[in-house]
Amino acid sequence: MTPRGGTRCLYFPCNALLCLVLTMFIFWLIFLPKEPQFTVSNASLTRFNFTDTDNTLDYNLALNITIRNPNKRVGIYYRRIQVFANYRKKRFANVTLPWAPFYQGHKNTTILNHVLVEGQQLAVFGEHDLSQFKSETAAGVYSIDVKISLRVRARFGKIKTPDYGPSNINCNLKVPLSLSETLPSGFNDTKCRNVHVLTNPSNLPRI
Repeated sequence: MTPRGGTRCLYFPCNALLCLVLTMFIFWLIFLPKEPQFTVSNASLTRFNFTDTDNTLDYNLALNITIRNPNKRVGIYYRRIQVFANYRKKRFANVTLPWAPFYQGHKNTTILNHVLVEGQQLAVFGEHDLSQFKSETAAGVYSIDVKISLRVRARFGKIKTPDYGPSNINCNLKVPLSLSETLPSGFNDTKCRNVHVLTNPSNLPRI
């Protein structure tokens, strides 16, 4: 029985879509992309003062960030890297890093040394936030959440993708207050939580 005209119109697009999905699946199996791994390998906090008379947070935070590309066949272009710092869910700083853009090859490790986040910022804390701040000041260790915002491209063999949508890496840090940047801070390496830079279907490259 010969398909009717309307059925033929649906038949060919379905075949094309199936071929496209199959091609993407084979491509995926060949390259098996893995997420880049981010670690804050050192953090030095030499100033973290809050003045409640004018709600001003005065800070000086330096970070060493290690980026590992675990892929055998996938290279990564870091087009833009921004660092956002938050305390008690209040954002107090953001910095665009001067190292980007750069390319990271296969099985490569890149260290961004002395990422400096310093300045003053208006911060309105509630009573619970102030109580927590005083408690952490007494202990000499602060809970600072760092978010690394990325815009990247990938290279699969000789194929270079357009920019992926923005991706965020979350790093929940416990940073001791140091008297000097030259002294050991007692900070423990902290692995950051990846939010699917390369492998999230909703984060496909923009055409």
